[in-house]
Amino acid sequence: MKRVETKLDGVFILEPTVFGDSRGFFMESYNRRAFREVGITLEFVQDNHSLSEAAGIVRGLHYQSEPMAQNKLVRVLAGAIYDVAVDIRPDSPTFGHWVGVVLTEENKRQLFVPKGFAHGFCTLVPNTQVLYKVDQYYSPEHDRGILWNDPDLGIDWPVRNPKLSEKDKNLPLLRELLASNALREVKEA
Repeated sequence: MKRVETKLDGVFILEPTVFGDSRGFFMESYNRRAFREVGITLEFVQDNHSLSEAAGIVRGLHYQSEPMAQNKLVRVLAGAIYDVAVDIRPDSPTFGHWVGVVLTEENKRQLFVPKGFAHGFCTLVPNTQVLYKVDQYYSPEHDRGILWNDPDLGIDWPVRNPKLSEKDKNLPLLRELLASNALREVKEA
């Protein structure tokens, strides 16, 4: 397992060792010992699996507030996504900065998104399946989000008119969350 840093401290890519031959491939997508060696020492408690039937679907930007904030490890089982993490820690020097990474079934990369970051993705091809591990259970009362196309973030999404859930269409802007003091519960990972 190889750890590849991104421009945001705490957000990194994992590249697994893949063994392939004429039959296909084999890889360890999770190995506690290997994860500890690259700095992931937390305990995952839930796996989430989504299917997006069309290209151009955006899910996010989502996060959970304390005390139910989640670290996430995201990977693609089928298809491809443009995966985005946004720093929403008000006291961070990179507050409001984002990083985008392409995850595909071919490259088998995984993105680690720590607490204190909002997360979202855009499907690049139809029938994309995403699996992500979290270290905290889903909590509806702590479920939060930021509008996917917040102009202050300036995320360079690969789509202009995505398919969105009703919930995601109505998420607030980051500046609204900051003004309402709603980000006071976001802490460093």
